[in-house]
Amino acid sequence: MKKYINRELSWIEFNKRVLEEAEDPTTPLLDRLQFLSIVSSNLDEFMSVRVAGIKDQIKAGYKTPDFTGYTPHGLLKRIMRRTSRLVHSQYKIYRDLMGELSNEGIVQVSWSELTGDQKRWMEDYFQEIVYPVLTPMAVDVSRPFPLVHNRELYLAVILCHSERQEVTEEDSVFAIVQVPSILPRTIPVPGILSSRKHHFLLLEDLIKEQIGLLFSGYSTDSVHAFRVTRNADLDLNEEGAEDLLEELEKELRRRRRGFPVRLEVEIGMPRHAMTRLMDELEVEGDVFFNDGPLDLTFLSKLAGSLLNFDPLRYRPIEPVYPAEFKRGEDVLSVVRKRDVLVYHPYESFEVVNDFIWEAAEDPDVLAIKMTLYRVNVNSELLLALAKAAESGKQVTAVVEIKARFDEARNIAWARQLEKAGCHVVYGLVGLKTHAKITLVVRKEGGRLRRYVHVGTGNYNENTAKVYTDAGLFTSNEDIGADATALFNEMTGYSTPHDWRSFAVAPTGLKPKLFQLIDREIQHALAGKPARITAKMNSLSHKEMVDKLYEASQAGVQIELIVRGICCLRPGVPGLSDNIRVISIVDRFLEHSRLLVVSGHGEEEVYLSSADWMTRNLVRRVELLCPVYDPRLRRMLIRLLDIMLHDNVKARQLLAKGGYRRVTDSVTSVRSQLLAMDLDTWKT
Repeated sequence: MKKYINRELSWIEFNKRVLEEAEDPTTPLLDRLQFLSIVSSNLDEFMSVRVAGIKDQIKAGYKTPDFTGYTPHGLLKRIMRRTSRLVHSQYKIYRDLMGELSNEGIVQVSWSELTGDQKRWMEDYFQEIVYPVLTPMAVDVSRPFPLVHNRELYLAVILCHSERQEVTEEDSVFAIVQVPSILPRTIPVPGILSSRKHHFLLLEDLIKEQIGLLFSGYSTDSVHAFRVTRNADLDLNEEGAEDLLEELEKELRRRRRGFPVRLEVEIGMPRHAMTRLMDELEVEGDVFFNDGPLDLTFLSKLAGSLLNFDPLRYRPIEPVYPAEFKRGEDVLSVVRKRDVLVYHPYESFEVVNDFIWEAAEDPDVLAIKMTLYRVNVNSELLLALAKAAESGKQVTAVVEIKARFDEARNIAWARQLEKAGCHVVYGLVGLKTHAKITLVVRKEGGRLRRYVHVGTGNYNENTAKVYTDAGLFTSNEDIGADATALFNEMTGYSTPHDWRSFAVAPTGLKPKLFQLIDREIQHALAGKPARITAKMNSLSHKEMVDKLYEASQAGVQIELIVRGICCLRPGVPGLSDNIRVISIVDRFLEHSRLLVVSGHGEEEVYLSSADWMTRNLVRRVELLCPVYDPRLRRMLIRLLDIMLHDNVKARQLLAKGGYRRVTDSVTSVRSQLLAMDLDTWKT
């Protein structure tokens, strides 16, 4: 048995756990559609970044095994084999789900199932809405093969002259048509009287039926959908770039022409059409034949758009405004007196908006500084920062424009902040700024007081409704001093700081974690209680894995909640006997990063922006912040304890690398349901 689990193969295991939620009959039907959509979007990013990187290594002739023992070529073979099985399962679940939804009145129909009136309505819709935005693209000697955009849906059309009765492959001509992503993928069928019924036709099926209108004088031999996933990783020359924004915008344009990593085709496409596509796109063997609609990410919009079907989705939760701020006092007044912990999505993100708005409108606030990684469109926070700058406050926004797949959006709103008078810093050369922190500086009685918010998740109002994340409000002087120093490092030329509270990557976070683990090792060797509990999204840094193995062998009891990738192999005799790893995949995305160590008689608790991955520990600006208030520490320890006892949505990682559901108790414990009841842990 290998000592480590491969990162990419571990990721595939994670996406299988997401797929299990789509298959789980206890998950509401429309939420099962959401999970199917997430599987597809996850796989798109995996292919366009991780698999693309492996193919780059193969092209460069790189043959050295990684630390898990796989060469790029050997790993790629395993990835494609396992991914193919995953996609096959995904489409089987899709077909089963369509059958179950049909029983509830939600029906995907084919053209032949429409009535005469419905067909005429669809033909009018095609003529008025769809036809004007279609562009048929013939491929012949005078018209070269067009650029096929990344992750867009196309139709491959085989045509022949209509007067010919017998058609050979040599007689046929080839064309492609892009299915316009600007239009809804699903078209409601008119004439359905009941509010509890929703029949829909897929946009590509309508275009297929009307395709002859695009090619007059020809008859259609076949029409099949296809889709290309391209290398979407950016290759920024940050050191040589005179303007990082301009360099990034150039790379975004190049992304559209990245080399193909995967070709998806609708099952039944003729062999000669397949060969033509593969030759033109320079795809060698990575072709997925899907028995169903390509790009199932449309299911998320479908599920969200269906009205009158609330019994088929999770009951909505209304995040509560944190009780600590409900006594008529403003946020700054409360934080001046005591630290406050908030936990999303069970508690409302509005308190963060209020924190920034109060600071923006308070005449005694002199400065607001904030890191921004992924911010939602029309964010209240951006409006508040602009308002503060316009009123004369010093406003600094450290914007990470290199946040993958959000680059264009980040550039747009960063420029809006600049226009409002904010000082915008576009991250650091060679590093991504991933820390989540806000600093407010206020004049009070002849002195300055600093208010800080540190979080585990992005300042994004939308994801705060579906991600679990922790946030700490504090006016602690040591944390405030460290926050000031951190922003000075990010915006100026300050030398590394002698931190009072924080541990900051890329220089100080890994040493701090190692120091904490080493201290637990010494406790265990001395016969004292020694325990580590950590929650994160991924664990893939080899040195960190080795350090946890060392701690286990010394007798430290280690419990890890790792939602996604985990390269550590738990429960191996003599190596990791004392390590248990679980993954929780449920309604909300488990995103918070938390750490508890036994400390000197009283447990120490930290929250962090960082996963224990190489990129977080050595290539990003990340933050580990202690929780000083004993009451808040106890809250987070109780919350983690609830998660560790989950036996409904938790899966335990086995030594061989697979996962099994945790079913170790007669009493069901579903941690997210218990966490919603704040009285169970936040008292």
